[in-house]
Amino acid sequence: MKSKRPNILWICSDQQRYDTIGALNNSQLNTPNIDKLVATGVAFERAFCQSPICTPSRASFLTGMYPSSVHACGNGNEYWAEAAPLVTALLADAGYDCALAGKFHLAGAYGRIEPRPKHDGYRLFHWSHDPEDQWDAGHEYADWLASLGHDLGEMRKRPRDIPPELHQTTWCADRAIDFMEADHGGKPWLMSVNIFDPHEPFDPPQQYLDRFDIDSLSGPKFRESDLAAQAKLSDIDFQNPGRRPDEFKAKWIQAAYYAMIELIDDNVGRMLESLERSGQREDTIVIFMSDHGEMLGDHGLLLKGCRFYEGLVRVPLIMSWPGQFLAGRRRGALVELLDIAPTLLELAGEPIPARMQGISLRTLLSDGGAQDQHRDFVRCEYYSAINPAMTENYSGTYATMIRDERYKLVVYHGHGLGELFDLEADPDEFDNLWDDATLGGIKLELMQRSFDALALATDTGAEQITWF
Repeated sequence: MKSKRPNILWICSDQQRYDTIGALNNSQLNTPNIDKLVATGVAFERAFCQSPICTPSRASFLTGMYPSSVHACGNGNEYWAEAAPLVTALLADAGYDCALAGKFHLAGAYGRIEPRPKHDGYRLFHWSHDPEDQWDAGHEYADWLASLGHDLGEMRKRPRDIPPELHQTTWCADRAIDFMEADHGGKPWLMSVNIFDPHEPFDPPQQYLDRFDIDSLSGPKFRESDLAAQAKLSDIDFQNPGRRPDEFKAKWIQAAYYAMIELIDDNVGRMLESLERSGQREDTIVIFMSDHGEMLGDHGLLLKGCRFYEGLVRVPLIMSWPGQFLAGRRRGALVELLDIAPTLLELAGEPIPARMQGISLRTLLSDGGAQDQHRDFVRCEYYSAINPAMTENYSGTYATMIRDERYKLVVYHGHGLGELFDLEADPDEFDNLWDDATLGGIKLELMQRSFDALALATDTGAEQITWF
């Protein structure tokens, strides 16, 4: 007889950097509710996505496999390739009642309703890819506003005037609260809350933006040398060119980005209050994470694309389960987002598929004596990922990153270009050592490890092979 399996509240923001949580050393914004998760759970301070773009990253953490292993390398696939089961489907098959609110993005949603996988596990699917008014039907957030007498198209003309209670972030939390407080017939449940913010456009409610003294903010990590560095990489796909931060009002954007995160935090608080009110908090794992980061002006860049700076590939990952996980523990181990799927399966008492490439985090979550060690390195992939419509100089770049405890190596394949950063001496990644002959041995070693990891991650189709 299995013990009671935990409920799972899985909150995933979109495009949120690792360094945007008050309790994790950012005093420029207030996140008291996410801070509560840090205080009652485990914060993985070096968690990395497996692609700096939405679709491949989401495909990775939902399957526990690298994007290249599940045919999900582009940001807007025509359809989900069904190359591996989603963890939500595996949990649904095991008896979980699953629901989603907000974004999904395993296939393209630009100008069309996103086609769902054949089996994603979700009984309820409240789809709202983003808060824009670009779908004639099937956009549940727009439909909800219409039921209240509002027109999303008109509201989006003045997005900072949208009241917080009518914001898409709040709508996602509302749907989660409705689901969590419903009768699940004795089943454990999983709720995916896929908030679009703090993704661009940077347009929080004005009352949240007004909380910030813009001039007092730190601004991005930038040196004049970044302009030459980005010019050298001008043929490598990105959504905008390198510029000086004053050319795009970087501090204002930082304030707006932080304001969006504070709205997210308020709604995290509402969802936690729902769990407490319904007596489910101690039976529920709460995850807070993001699919990838945001450059936010660092090195002269905004948004995302084919770069692997910490602000883009390092993300928040906090997991809390009172009485079961360690409380207030910060883990410095290198972890990957694809480690979440096997963790959830193990905690639910379900088998981890042999093909799954993630490694369960359970020991780091529950064993106070365990060392902060999980992986020797983390990897990130970018294979012609960006939507060609999103960049003027689209080239279909292929690139990979490997990062160990000290060094980060990036290879822009076919361009003869790359980056090598010594993160101990240069944590902000200003000094590219790619051409430093004295580090040739380290560079070669990292390339070999990356090549080995890529080869060993290849899906050989062994489960389909019949040996004679």
